[in-house]
This record gives sequence, structure tokens and C-alpha cells, in this order.
Amino acid sequence: MKLVVGADHLGAGLKDVIRDHLIARGHEVIDVTPSIAEIDYPEVAIVAARLVSAGEVEGGVLVCGTGIGMAITANKVPGVRAASVSDPYSAERARGSNNAQLLCIGARVVGPELAAILVDHWLDTPFRGGNSGRKVDMINALDRLPLGS
Repeated sequence: MKLVVGADHLGAGLKDVIRDHLIARGHEVIDVTPSIAEIDYPEVAIVAARLVSAGEVEGGVLVCGTGIGMAITANKVPGVRAASVSDPYSAERARGSNNAQLLCIGARVVGPELAAILVDHWLDTPFRGGNSGRKVDMINALDRLPLGS
């Protein structure tokens, strides 16, 4: 898979661990983390989410302090579903039920070993469709509504 990774300054170290883990698993990885000392998470999340929305990558992992800010920001980009997770079951369900293309992790919440487990659960779980597919279709329909509807 071709994946994107990105982080703000709080998540840069954990993002590097995740990036290396993804590469070791054989994935092509685009790192959109700027090489400056400090960056706000929306700046990174928008770049990554736009790559997903444009179909340039199949998904990715974003890291900030909690993972929440990255998820909120990425979800503002039409066609993107991002989930902030901190346990294996939620990582699995993010893909299996919600077909989340972006996994968001908090560096102040999750350590490196757990982060690798979360990424593996997310990557190794296929979207199940079925009843969940109907719900994801409903979410996708929101992207087609005029602003303010």
C-alpha cells in the first residue's frame, strides 16, 4: 500500500517509529512532516487528508499529542474518514466498520509498542461492508451536501 504519515512536533518521534514499522511491513510511505521545530497539527493533517481525498495514497497514520486534533482536522476534508484510537479493538473497528483511511494516534497517550499494534490491527482488518457499508455511504453523502445544509 501507498500510505502517508505525518505529525506535529509532539508526535514526530512516534511518527518516525510508525513510519519505520510501515516500511518494514513493505509499504511505500510518504512523510508529510515538515522539518521545522514546531508545527500546528492542522497544517499536517490537511496535507495528509488531501492526499487521501485525491486518491494519491490509500490511507495513513497521523500523530499529535492525543490524536484527536489530527482526526478532527482530517475529517473536515471531503471524502476522508479519520479515527483517533488508543486500543486495538477501536483500531480494528475503525477499518472494519467505518473504513477509516486515516488512523490518528496520540503520542502522549500511546507508546511505541502499542502504536505498532494499533497500526497492525488497522491495516490487517478489511472493511466488512454489509450494514457498515450502508452507514459509510450515509457518511459519504454528507460530503456532497452544500455547505450549511
